[in-house]
Amino acid sequence: MPDPALGAAYVLVNGAHHEVLTEPDTPLIYVLRNHLGLKGTRYGCGATTCGACLVLVDDRPTYSCDTPLWAVDGKATTTVEGLGSAAAPHPVARALLAEQAAQCGYCISGIVVAAAALLARQPDPSEAEVREALDGHLCRCGAHNRIVRAVLAAAREGAR
Repeated sequence: MPDPALGAAYVLVNGAHHEVLTEPDTPLIYVLRNHLGLKGTRYGCGATTCGACLVLVDDRPTYSCDTPLWAVDGKATTTVEGLGSAAAPHPVARALLAEQAAQCGYCISGIVVAAAALLARQPDPSEAEVREALDGHLCRCGAHNRIVRAVLAAAREGAR
């Protein structure tokens, strides 16, 4: 028998509608990972300071670790999985691979989401604009310069 404290919530994720049974204040990241099986969005710090959990909500970069489910009601959420696939990766993901910009890969999904959002609003960013857009992402591998080069390469390729 379902817990009476739980309610049905309806979310639009990566273009598909889903019904989930959970509390309305459940952080979005748990709904994505645990209810929908979308593991690309990573839990990092839980305090909006690392960027690993970044998703797009109505095309705006949003930290899913502290966004309650009720806050995305009626809004479109896009995860890194919604930006491309293994067969057809997003141009930013392709550029990151070509530049060999990811080492452990833990931070990369949030970086791909942030870079895709940047290129959607600014198709030809300067290096400074890329660095500013990625400033909230922590990468302990030290691949920052390669990541910036990859985003700039994706922009040259016409990524949107």
